[in-house]
Amino acid sequence: MCDVSNPELKSSYEEVRSDANDTNWVVFGYDGAQKIVVSGKGSGGLDELKATLQEGDVSYGYLRVTSGDSESKRAKFVFISWVGERVSPLKRAKVSVHKASVKSIIQSYAIEVHAEAQNELVEEDILAKVRKAGGADYSGNLANN
Repeated sequence: MCDVSNPELKSSYEEVRSDANDTNWVVFGYDGAQKIVVSGKGSGGLDELKATLQEGDVSYGYLRVTSGDSESKRAKFVFISWVGERVSPLKRAKVSVHKASVKSIIQSYAIEVHAEAQNELVEEDILAKVRKAGGADYSGNLANN
């Protein structure tokens, strides 16, 4: 387990979920080996979130995306676990336990994505997974026409 007691974690999560502001992502990182803190947040979407992810770090991201079709647009949420390519084996081993603690804060999301390299976080791929997770897709499925 790790320390997720900082109230800024929950308030930042709720800020991303809220329709009342433009914040659409937050990233949690580490202060030391056990304490989870907010390491960034913003309104610039996936590209801005990705800019905070470093090769030597473990981070946890929460991203708001818009899904749906011309008839119905909905906010959907993505949980991202990031383990950079240069993270040590010992830190990697702790991720699954620490991720469980982070999920006590980040509780509502459509999909979970794990990435170890920037090129694994592609907006089109994430949106396709969100659509698939949502079940019915009334977007006209032009690929089969």
